[in-house]
Amino acid sequence: MSVIDKKTVEHIANLARLYLTEDEKEEMTVSLNKILDFEQQLAEIDTENVKPMAQAVPLENVMREDKVKGSLSIREVFLNAPDEAEGFFKVPRIIEKD
Repeated sequence: MSVIDKKTVEHIANLARLYLTEDEKEEMTVSLNKILDFEQQLAEIDTENVKPMAQAVPLENVMREDKVKGSLSIREVFLNAPDEAEGFFKVPRIIEKD
């Protein structure tokens, strides 16, 4: 049954460094008790014949074959570049000198 009271919520909030209003404390008390009630309902479910699992659905690693492809030429690389100088991307200076 419900075991969280307002004093427990205040203690938890203090440990978590949370500053709750009186309304928030009341709301948290209700919410935490609902969580504990739901956990109690889950504990009552018979799981005797249920196999343990890590995932709800089986996972597959979908990989494609590696294929060797040609790379772009330097000219193609710089076609969309805003500026280029001596085979390098030219960008605005971001460090100011004193």
